[in-house]
Amino acid sequence: MIYAVEPTVLSLDPEESFVETPLVCNLTERSLSYLKAGYPVHFSGLAGTGKTTLAMHVARQLDQPTMLIFGDDEFGSSDLIGGEHGYRSRRVVDRFISRVLKTEEDVSMRWVDNRLTQACREGFTLIYDEFNRSRPEANNVLLSILEERLLALPMVSGEGDCLEVHPNFRAIFTSNPEEYAGVHKTQDALRDRMVTIELDHFDEETEVAITEARSGIARQEAERIVQLVRALRDLGNSCYKPTVRACIIISKVLKIRQARASTHDPIFREVCLDVLTGETSGSQGRKQKKEMFAVVEDLIRTRCDHTFHCVQGD
Repeated sequence: MIYAVEPTVLSLDPEESFVETPLVCNLTERSLSYLKAGYPVHFSGLAGTGKTTLAMHVARQLDQPTMLIFGDDEFGSSDLIGGEHGYRSRRVVDRFISRVLKTEEDVSMRWVDNRLTQACREGFTLIYDEFNRSRPEANNVLLSILEERLLALPMVSGEGDCLEVHPNFRAIFTSNPEEYAGVHKTQDALRDRMVTIELDHFDEETEVAITEARSGIARQEAERIVQLVRALRDLGNSCYKPTVRACIIISKVLKIRQARASTHDPIFREVCLDVLTGETSGSQGRKQKKEMFAVVEDLIRTRCDHTFHCVQGD
């Protein structure tokens, strides 16, 4: 449950490890143009494609407080707009005439705003992360907000039946594909009110820059790791498609263990096998696990060895 709290205000300073390649700058510029024109932006794509990070980066550029909401299957409309939580009690004691005691008591339910209402009233930037994990009926309240710029509220809220949305209010949504577990199909009326930008895996230049910035390893090492992960992703013979997160994990562990991204380093081989074959366990069976081990070992031997020797003269 989301209760009324102080808004989560993101730092307006650029993140130290945020990478701005031409691809990222283009996505940011496009998103800001839609938001400034008054249209919500929706980043849709596979897990690990940087949707949430990009949403937060774009929100920083708007230079105003940002409210965060994370989609949840248990959400109802009240978890977004607010509800009656607790009681407000008032007691009046009248002793105007000394021999007469007059008391009056009044008890009423207390209305508490939740984050969506607060963002609409104060003019914050709303980031609704993985909004399609919430049930469609819970998100219906967004329809009038995004189109008519009105938030319908119960009469008990004390605001009347509608709240006019602040002109500075902006909304950024992110979502995973509908075939993912725990994800609901988005109603067409809501999707029609957004500008959807489909995100795929980053290009190689961006993935190398992200890996280097997030782990602190040398660029040459980052290039070998990214090339290995991209080669595995491009094979297309497994349901597991490693993302840039796999590159970051491998790089950080190598940095900690002072290892090298080389086929001759047993630590590198060990970490790659752990990270890149871990998703094949369980229901996929031992046979596929062994096949993935063989594939990853072959890529380490062919890709990393070749790259390693190419950069020795640098």
